[in-house]
Amino acid sequence: METSRIGILGSGDVGRALGRGFARHGWDVKLGTRNPDELRTELGPTEADISVGTFAEAAAYGDVVILAVLGDAAEAVVELAGEANFSGKLVLDATNPLDFSSGVPHLSLGGTTSLGERIQEALPEASVVKCFNTVSNMQMVDPEFEAGTPPMFICGNDDDAKTQTEAILVELGWPGAMDVGDITSARYLEALVPLWVRVGSNLGTWKHAFTAVQ
Repeated sequence: METSRIGILGSGDVGRALGRGFARHGWDVKLGTRNPDELRTELGPTEADISVGTFAEAAAYGDVVILAVLGDAAEAVVELAGEANFSGKLVLDATNPLDFSSGVPHLSLGGTTSLGERIQEALPEASVVKCFNTVSNMQMVDPEFEAGTPPMFICGNDDDAKTQTEAILVELGWPGAMDVGDITSARYLEALVPLWVRVGSNLGTWKHAFTAVQ
């Protein structure tokens, strides 16, 4: 698809992996973080093609915006970035509401709501699509699976936004997307993640993914 600008909110492992991946595919990337000067120093000259700014600057910069922060920070980061900076845009939600306090991650909310739904409620003028949250950051761009790459699970309320998301995924090396429904389906995509962690622990790998077969 036509090269675009992407704003990625989050500078941890997920945000940086996505930033490097999108830059590799020719996108203009701005990473949003609480401490832009510190992040710029950490990235160094080898990643000069990735620009850095505040959460608000990254959200305003992107034609597409990715939310790639820890789940317990997601709603606060959206507020810091400013609702107006998301208006009319595709927002890819890669977050998971995980609680690590017991040592084994479990959902901090779920069943009757999801983080994806809360983000969509906070951004009524944006089209939120849950995406990337069920795979390792190592596999988000140019994925390689021994048994073949499955489609990426996504969900959201806007069909056009999901079509755009699938085109982006194909550009990034995925065979396509598996649409599992409206944004309420984020409850179930987020619920897959504690299972994904347990399966990975048993397999001794973090490069696995789930799919549907028939």
